[in-house]
Amino acid sequence: MPFVTIQNCRLFYRLEGKAGQPVLVLSHSIGADHAMWAPQIADLLPHFQVLRYDTRGHGASDAPKGEYSIELLARDVLGLADALKIAKFAFCGLSLGGAIGQWLGLHATDRLTGLVLANTSPQFGPRSNWETRIKMVSEGGMNAIVDMAMQRFFSPEMVARGDVYANSVKSVLLGTDSIGYIGCCAAIRDVDNRELLRQIKVPTLVIVGDRDVSTPWEGHGELLARDIPKARAVRLPSAHLSNIERPRSFSTALLEFLLPADSASDRLEAGFAVRRAMLGDEHVDRAIANTTDFNRDFQELITRYAWGSIWTRPALDRRTRRLLVLATMAATGRWEEFAMHVRAGLAHELEPCDLKEVLLQTAIYAGVPAANTGFHVASEEMEKAQKK
Repeated sequence: MPFVTIQNCRLFYRLEGKAGQPVLVLSHSIGADHAMWAPQIADLLPHFQVLRYDTRGHGASDAPKGEYSIELLARDVLGLADALKIAKFAFCGLSLGGAIGQWLGLHATDRLTGLVLANTSPQFGPRSNWETRIKMVSEGGMNAIVDMAMQRFFSPEMVARGDVYANSVKSVLLGTDSIGYIGCCAAIRDVDNRELLRQIKVPTLVIVGDRDVSTPWEGHGELLARDIPKARAVRLPSAHLSNIERPRSFSTALLEFLLPADSASDRLEAGFAVRRAMLGDEHVDRAIANTTDFNRDFQELITRYAWGSIWTRPALDRRTRRLLVLATMAATGRWEEFAMHVRAGLAHELEPCDLKEVLLQTAIYAGVPAANTGFHVASEEMEKAQKK
Protein backbone atom coordinates (compact mmCIF):
# COMPACT_ATOMS: atom_id res chain seq x y z
CA MET A 1 0.00 0.00 0.00
CA PRO A 2 1.28 3.56 -0.71
CA PHE A 3 2.54 5.22 2.47
CA VAL A 4 5.01 8.01 3.07
CA THR A 5 6.32 9.32 6.38
CA ILE A 6 5.99 13.09 6.78
CA GLN A 7 6.84 14.95 10.00
CA ASN A 8 7.20 11.62 11.84
CA CYS A 9 3.71 10.54 10.77
CA ARG A 10 2.96 7.81 8.25
CA LEU A 11 0.35 9.00 5.73
CA PHE A 12 -1.67 6.87 3.35
CA TYR A 13 -2.26 8.24 -0.15
CA ARG A 14 -3.59 7.29 -3.58
CA LEU A 15 -2.19 8.89 -6.72
CA GLU A 16 -4.23 8.07 -9.82
CA GLY A 17 -4.27 9.19 -13.42
CA LYS A 18 -1.91 9.74 -16.28
CA ALA A 19 1.55 11.06 -15.44
CA GLY A 20 2.10 14.51 -16.89
CA GLN A 21 -1.48 15.67 -16.32
CA PRO A 22 -2.01 18.63 -13.94
CA VAL A 23 -2.23 17.43 -10.35
CA LEU A 24 -5.32 17.95 -8.18
CA VAL A 25 -5.06 17.21 -4.44
CA LEU A 26 -8.29 16.30 -2.62
CA SER A 27 -8.51 16.75 1.16
CA HIS A 28 -11.43 15.28 3.09
CA SER A 29 -13.64 16.34 5.99
CA ILE A 30 -13.03 15.52 9.62
CA GLY A 31 -14.42 12.07 10.38
CA ALA A 32 -14.04 10.85 6.79
CA ASP A 33 -11.16 9.50 4.71
CA HIS A 34 -9.83 9.68 1.15
CA ALA A 35 -12.68 7.46 -0.12
CA MET A 36 -15.07 10.36 0.45
CA TRP A 37 -14.03 11.59 -2.99
CA ALA A 38 -15.01 8.40 -4.84
CA PRO A 39 -18.01 10.08 -6.58
CA GLN A 40 -15.66 12.58 -8.26
CA ILE A 41 -12.86 10.31 -9.47
CA ALA A 42 -14.35 9.17 -12.80
CA ASP A 43 -15.13 12.80 -13.68
CA LEU A 44 -11.67 14.07 -12.74
CA LEU A 45 -9.27 11.45 -14.12
CA PRO A 46 -9.66 12.43 -17.80
CA HIS A 47 -8.30 15.86 -16.88
CA PHE A 48 -6.06 15.47 -13.82
CA GLN A 49 -3.68 13.27 -11.97
CA VAL A 50 -5.61 13.01 -8.69
CA LEU A 51 -3.89 12.75 -5.31
CA ARG A 52 -6.10 11.66 -2.41
CA TYR A 53 -4.76 11.05 1.08
CA ASP A 54 -5.92 10.28 4.61
CA THR A 55 -5.35 13.25 6.89
CA ARG A 56 -3.31 12.32 9.97
CA GLY A 57 -5.64 10.85 12.57
CA HIS A 58 -7.90 9.38 9.90
CA GLY A 59 -8.21 6.30 7.71
CA ALA A 60 -5.01 4.34 7.25
CA SER A 61 -2.75 7.23 8.30
CA ASP A 62 -1.17 7.35 11.75
CA ALA A 63 -3.00 9.03 14.64
CA PRO A 64 -0.36 10.55 16.92
CA LYS A 65 -1.49 11.63 20.37
CA GLY A 66 -1.91 15.31 21.13
CA GLU A 67 -3.56 18.34 19.62
CA TYR A 68 -2.90 19.06 15.95
CA SER A 69 -2.80 22.42 14.20
CA ILE A 70 -3.91 23.42 10.73
CA GLU A 71 -0.32 24.37 9.96
CA LEU A 72 0.81 20.85 10.90
CA LEU A 73 -1.85 19.30 8.65
CA ALA A 74 -1.02 21.67 5.78
CA ARG A 75 2.69 20.90 6.04
CA ASP A 76 1.74 17.22 5.77
CA VAL A 77 0.28 18.08 2.35
CA LEU A 78 3.41 19.93 1.26
CA GLY A 79 5.59 17.09 2.49
CA LEU A 80 3.50 14.55 0.63
CA ALA A 81 3.74 16.61 -2.56
CA ASP A 82 7.49 16.92 -2.13
CA ALA A 83 7.87 13.18 -1.57
CA LEU A 84 5.97 12.52 -4.80
CA LYS A 85 7.96 15.22 -6.66
CA ILE A 86 4.87 17.34 -7.31
CA ALA A 87 5.98 20.95 -7.64
CA LYS A 88 2.60 22.56 -8.29
CA PHE A 89 -0.96 21.41 -7.78
CA ALA A 90 -4.54 22.53 -7.52
CA PHE A 91 -6.08 21.89 -4.11
CA CYS A 92 -9.68 21.09 -3.18
CA GLY A 93 -10.52 20.72 0.48
CA LEU A 94 -13.88 20.23 2.17
CA SER A 95 -14.57 21.28 5.78
CA LEU A 96 -11.31 20.47 7.62
CA GLY A 97 -9.73 20.11 4.18
CA GLY A 98 -10.92 23.61 3.36
CA ALA A 99 -9.19 24.97 6.46
CA ILE A 100 -6.01 23.27 5.29
CA GLY A 101 -6.56 24.87 1.89
CA GLN A 102 -6.83 28.33 3.44
CA TRP A 103 -3.45 27.87 5.14
CA LEU A 104 -1.91 26.76 1.85
CA GLY A 105 -3.47 29.75 0.10
CA LEU A 106 -1.90 32.04 2.67
CA HIS A 107 1.52 30.44 3.04
CA ALA A 108 2.20 28.32 -0.06
CA THR A 109 0.91 30.46 -2.90
CA ASP A 110 3.82 29.46 -5.13
CA ARG A 111 2.75 25.80 -4.97
CA LEU A 112 -0.91 26.27 -5.91
CA THR A 113 -2.45 26.59 -9.36
CA GLY A 114 -5.99 26.87 -8.00
CA LEU A 115 -7.85 26.58 -4.69
CA VAL A 116 -11.31 25.16 -4.00
CA LEU A 117 -12.74 25.71 -0.52
CA ALA A 118 -15.87 23.61 -0.02
CA ASN A 119 -18.26 23.65 2.94
CA THR A 120 -15.71 25.33 5.14
CA SER A 121 -15.15 28.53 7.08
CA PRO A 122 -12.47 31.00 8.13
CA GLN A 123 -13.67 30.43 11.72
CA PHE A 124 -15.67 27.37 12.77
CA GLY A 125 -17.75 28.73 15.60
CA PRO A 126 -17.28 29.07 19.35
CA ARG A 127 -14.32 27.23 20.82
CA SER A 128 -16.71 25.80 23.40
CA ASN A 129 -18.47 23.75 20.70
CA TRP A 130 -15.25 21.97 19.87
CA GLU A 131 -14.26 21.59 23.51
CA THR A 132 -17.61 19.89 24.07
CA ARG A 133 -17.06 17.57 21.15
CA ILE A 134 -13.55 16.71 22.33
CA LYS A 135 -14.98 15.86 25.77
CA MET A 136 -17.72 13.69 24.27
CA VAL A 137 -15.29 11.65 22.16
CA SER A 138 -12.77 11.41 25.00
CA GLU A 139 -15.41 9.91 27.29
CA GLY A 140 -17.61 7.96 24.88
CA GLY A 141 -15.58 7.29 21.75
CA MET A 142 -16.86 7.88 18.22
CA ASN A 143 -20.28 6.42 19.09
CA ALA A 144 -20.89 9.50 21.21
CA ILE A 145 -21.02 11.86 18.23
CA VAL A 146 -21.97 9.66 15.26
CA ASP A 147 -25.67 10.61 15.18
CA MET A 148 -24.90 14.32 15.49
CA ALA A 149 -22.26 14.11 12.77
CA MET A 150 -24.52 12.25 10.33
CA GLN A 151 -27.26 14.84 10.81
CA ARG A 152 -24.74 17.52 9.86
CA PHE A 153 -23.07 15.59 7.04
CA PHE A 154 -26.27 14.84 5.10
CA SER A 155 -29.82 16.05 4.62
CA PRO A 156 -32.46 14.11 6.62
CA GLU A 157 -33.97 12.49 3.52
CA MET A 158 -30.57 11.23 2.34
CA VAL A 159 -29.99 9.52 5.70
CA ALA A 160 -33.57 8.21 5.82
CA ARG A 161 -33.38 6.47 2.45
CA GLY A 162 -30.24 4.59 3.50
CA ASP A 163 -28.02 6.09 0.82
CA VAL A 164 -25.06 3.79 0.18
CA TYR A 165 -22.51 6.62 0.31
CA ALA A 166 -23.99 7.96 3.54
CA ASN A 167 -23.80 4.49 5.07
CA SER A 168 -20.17 4.20 3.98
CA VAL A 169 -19.32 7.54 5.57
CA LYS A 170 -20.99 6.41 8.80
CA SER A 171 -18.85 3.26 8.85
CA VAL A 172 -15.68 5.29 8.27
CA LEU A 173 -16.67 7.75 11.00
CA LEU A 174 -17.23 4.96 13.53
CA GLY A 175 -13.89 3.42 12.56
CA THR A 176 -11.95 6.67 12.94
CA ASP A 177 -9.34 6.66 15.68
CA SER A 178 -10.74 8.79 18.52
CA ILE A 179 -7.26 10.11 19.32
CA GLY A 180 -6.82 11.35 15.74
CA TYR A 181 -10.33 12.77 15.65
CA ILE A 182 -9.69 14.72 18.86
CA GLY A 183 -6.39 16.00 17.46
CA CYS A 184 -8.19 17.36 14.37
CA CYS A 185 -10.99 18.84 16.49
CA ALA A 186 -8.34 20.92 18.23
CA ALA A 187 -7.00 22.09 14.88
CA ILE A 188 -10.45 23.19 13.72
CA ARG A 189 -11.16 24.83 17.09
CA ASP A 190 -8.16 27.11 16.70
CA VAL A 191 -8.82 28.29 13.13
CA ASP A 192 -9.43 32.01 12.70
CA ASN A 193 -8.50 33.41 9.29
CA ARG A 194 -11.10 36.17 9.20
CA GLU A 195 -8.53 38.96 9.12
CA LEU A 196 -6.22 37.12 6.72
CA LEU A 197 -8.45 36.18 3.80
CA ARG A 198 -7.53 39.22 1.72
CA GLN A 199 -3.96 37.91 1.60
CA ILE A 200 -4.97 34.84 -0.42
CA LYS A 201 -3.92 35.59 -4.00
CA VAL A 202 -4.61 32.17 -5.54
CA PRO A 203 -7.62 31.85 -7.89
CA THR A 204 -10.30 30.52 -5.52
CA LEU A 205 -13.67 28.83 -5.79
CA VAL A 206 -15.95 28.67 -2.75
CA ILE A 207 -18.57 25.90 -2.69
CA VAL A 208 -21.38 26.12 -0.14
CA GLY A 209 -24.33 23.87 0.69
CA ASP A 210 -27.57 25.75 1.18
CA ARG A 211 -28.66 23.09 3.71
CA ASP A 212 -25.31 22.98 5.51
CA VAL A 213 -25.85 23.70 9.20
CA SER A 214 -22.14 23.31 10.03
CA THR A 215 -20.72 25.93 7.65
CA PRO A 216 -23.69 27.73 6.09
CA TRP A 217 -23.42 30.64 3.66
CA GLU A 218 -24.16 33.26 6.30
CA GLY A 219 -21.10 33.94 8.39
CA HIS A 220 -19.00 31.26 6.72
CA GLY A 221 -19.03 30.81 2.95
CA GLU A 222 -20.07 34.41 2.40
CA LEU A 223 -16.96 35.62 4.24
CA LEU A 224 -14.68 33.48 2.10
CA ALA A 225 -16.38 34.61 -1.11
CA ARG A 226 -16.40 38.27 -0.06
CA ASP A 227 -12.91 38.67 1.35
CA ILE A 228 -10.74 36.43 -0.84
CA PRO A 229 -9.87 38.61 -3.85
CA LYS A 230 -11.85 37.67 -6.98
CA ALA A 231 -13.17 34.47 -5.41
CA ARG A 232 -16.05 32.76 -7.20
CA ALA A 233 -18.90 31.08 -5.35
CA VAL A 234 -21.19 28.17 -6.15
CA ARG A 235 -24.13 27.25 -3.90
CA LEU A 236 -25.50 23.71 -4.01
CA PRO A 237 -28.77 22.36 -2.52
CA SER A 238 -26.95 20.08 -0.09
CA ALA A 239 -25.85 19.58 3.48
CA HIS A 240 -22.22 19.51 4.66
CA LEU A 241 -20.76 16.77 2.47
CA SER A 242 -21.89 18.44 -0.73
CA ASN A 243 -19.58 16.36 -2.95
CA ILE A 244 -21.52 13.24 -1.93
CA GLU A 245 -25.02 14.69 -1.81
CA ARG A 246 -24.65 16.54 -5.14
CA PRO A 247 -21.77 14.66 -6.80
CA ARG A 248 -22.35 15.67 -10.43
CA SER A 249 -22.94 19.32 -9.56
CA PHE A 250 -19.82 19.33 -7.40
CA SER A 251 -17.68 17.76 -10.13
CA THR A 252 -19.03 20.20 -12.71
CA ALA A 253 -18.23 23.17 -10.48
CA LEU A 254 -14.69 21.85 -9.98
CA LEU A 255 -14.06 21.24 -13.66
CA GLU A 256 -15.54 24.51 -14.88
CA PHE A 257 -13.33 26.38 -12.42
CA LEU A 258 -10.08 24.45 -12.84
CA LEU A 259 -10.05 23.75 -16.57
CA PRO A 260 -8.79 26.62 -18.76
CA ALA A 261 -11.22 28.30 -21.11
CA ASP A 262 -10.49 27.56 -24.76
CA SER A 263 -10.07 30.20 -27.44
CA ALA A 264 -11.75 29.79 -30.83
CA SER A 265 -8.56 28.37 -32.34
CA ASP A 266 -8.14 26.04 -29.37
CA ARG A 267 -11.71 24.77 -29.87
CA LEU A 268 -11.00 23.97 -33.51
CA GLU A 269 -7.82 22.09 -32.59
CA ALA A 270 -9.58 20.32 -29.73
CA GLY A 271 -12.46 19.50 -32.07
CA PHE A 272 -10.18 17.71 -34.50
CA ALA A 273 -8.60 15.75 -31.63
CA VAL A 274 -11.97 14.66 -30.21
CA ARG A 275 -13.38 13.91 -33.67
CA ARG A 276 -10.44 11.59 -34.35
CA ALA A 277 -10.79 9.94 -30.94
CA MET A 278 -14.52 9.36 -31.42
CA LEU A 279 -14.74 8.48 -35.13
CA GLY A 280 -11.25 7.27 -35.97
CA ASP A 281 -8.44 8.63 -38.11
CA GLU A 282 -9.71 6.96 -41.28
CA HIS A 283 -13.07 8.73 -41.13
CA VAL A 284 -11.58 12.13 -40.31
CA ASP A 285 -8.84 11.82 -42.95
CA ARG A 286 -11.51 10.97 -45.54
CA ALA A 287 -13.60 13.97 -44.50
CA ILE A 288 -10.55 16.25 -44.78
CA ALA A 289 -9.67 14.82 -48.19
CA ASN A 290 -13.22 15.47 -49.39
CA THR A 291 -13.27 19.05 -48.15
CA THR A 292 -13.85 21.61 -50.89
CA ASP A 293 -14.22 25.37 -51.03
CA PHE A 294 -17.97 24.75 -51.02
CA ASN A 295 -18.16 22.67 -47.81
CA ARG A 296 -15.05 23.88 -45.94
CA ASP A 297 -16.98 26.31 -43.72
CA PHE A 298 -19.44 23.56 -42.82
CA GLN A 299 -16.64 21.13 -41.91
CA GLU A 300 -15.05 23.77 -39.72
CA LEU A 301 -18.40 24.59 -38.11
CA ILE A 302 -19.09 21.01 -36.99
CA THR A 303 -15.48 20.50 -35.89
CA ARG A 304 -15.34 23.71 -33.88
CA TYR A 305 -18.80 23.64 -32.31
CA ALA A 306 -20.02 20.02 -32.25
CA TRP A 307 -16.68 18.42 -31.43
CA GLY A 308 -14.70 21.33 -29.99
CA SER A 309 -17.41 23.04 -27.91
CA ILE A 310 -19.98 20.37 -27.01
CA TRP A 311 -18.05 17.08 -26.94
CA THR A 312 -15.30 18.69 -24.86
CA ARG A 313 -17.64 19.88 -22.11
CA PRO A 314 -16.58 18.08 -18.92
CA ALA A 315 -19.96 17.45 -17.30
CA LEU A 316 -20.64 14.31 -19.40
CA ASP A 317 -18.06 11.66 -20.21
CA ARG A 318 -17.53 10.53 -23.78
CA ARG A 319 -19.27 7.18 -23.32
CA THR A 320 -22.42 8.95 -22.16
CA ARG A 321 -22.27 11.32 -25.11
CA ARG A 322 -21.91 8.37 -27.49
CA LEU A 323 -25.06 6.80 -26.05
CA LEU A 324 -26.98 10.07 -26.31
CA VAL A 325 -25.96 10.48 -29.95
CA LEU A 326 -27.06 6.92 -30.77
CA ALA A 327 -30.44 7.43 -29.10
CA THR A 328 -30.95 10.76 -30.88
CA MET A 329 -29.93 9.38 -34.28
CA ALA A 330 -32.25 6.38 -33.89
CA ALA A 331 -35.15 8.52 -32.69
CA THR A 332 -34.79 10.90 -35.65
CA GLY A 333 -34.07 8.19 -38.22
CA ARG A 334 -30.59 9.40 -39.15
CA TRP A 335 -29.48 5.90 -40.02
CA GLU A 336 -26.25 6.74 -41.85
CA GLU A 337 -25.06 8.72 -38.85
CA PHE A 338 -26.37 6.02 -36.50
CA ALA A 339 -24.34 3.33 -38.29
CA MET A 340 -21.23 5.52 -38.28
CA HIS A 341 -21.48 6.09 -34.52
CA VAL A 342 -22.18 2.39 -33.88
CA ARG A 343 -18.98 1.49 -35.77
CA ALA A 344 -16.95 4.07 -33.92
CA GLY A 345 -18.42 3.11 -30.56
CA LEU A 346 -17.77 -0.61 -31.01
CA ALA A 347 -14.17 0.19 -31.97
CA HIS A 348 -13.72 1.98 -28.66
CA GLU A 349 -15.59 1.74 -25.35
CA LEU A 350 -19.10 0.57 -26.32
CA GLU A 351 -20.23 -3.04 -26.13
CA PRO A 352 -23.27 -4.83 -27.60
CA CYS A 353 -25.08 -4.59 -24.26
CA ASP A 354 -24.82 -0.77 -24.49
CA LEU A 355 -26.41 -0.78 -27.95
CA LYS A 356 -29.22 -3.03 -26.73
CA GLU A 357 -30.07 -0.71 -23.82
CA VAL A 358 -30.06 2.38 -26.05
CA LEU A 359 -32.43 0.75 -28.52
CA LEU A 360 -34.77 -0.60 -25.83
CA GLN A 361 -34.96 2.95 -24.48
CA THR A 362 -35.61 4.19 -28.01
CA ALA A 363 -38.45 1.69 -28.40
CA ILE A 364 -40.26 3.11 -25.39
CA TYR A 365 -39.73 6.80 -26.07
CA ALA A 366 -39.42 7.04 -29.86
CA GLY A 367 -41.38 4.02 -31.08
CA VAL A 368 -40.89 0.34 -31.92
CA PRO A 369 -40.28 0.94 -35.67
CA ALA A 370 -37.29 3.16 -34.91
CA ALA A 371 -35.86 0.58 -32.50
CA ASN A 372 -36.53 -2.24 -34.98
CA THR A 373 -34.47 -0.49 -37.66
CA GLY A 374 -31.84 0.38 -35.08
CA PHE A 375 -31.44 -3.26 -34.02
CA HIS A 376 -31.10 -4.26 -37.68
CA VAL A 377 -28.43 -1.62 -38.43
CA ALA A 378 -26.56 -2.34 -35.20
CA SER A 379 -26.56 -6.09 -35.89
CA GLU A 380 -25.03 -5.50 -39.32
CA GLU A 381 -22.30 -3.32 -37.84
CA MET A 382 -21.59 -5.85 -35.08
CA GLU A 383 -21.17 -8.61 -37.68
CA LYS A 384 -18.78 -6.44 -39.68
CA ALA A 385 -16.77 -5.71 -36.53
CA GLN A 386 -16.46 -9.42 -35.72
CA LYS A 387 -15.07 -10.18 -39.19
CA LYS A 388 -12.24 -7.67 -38.85
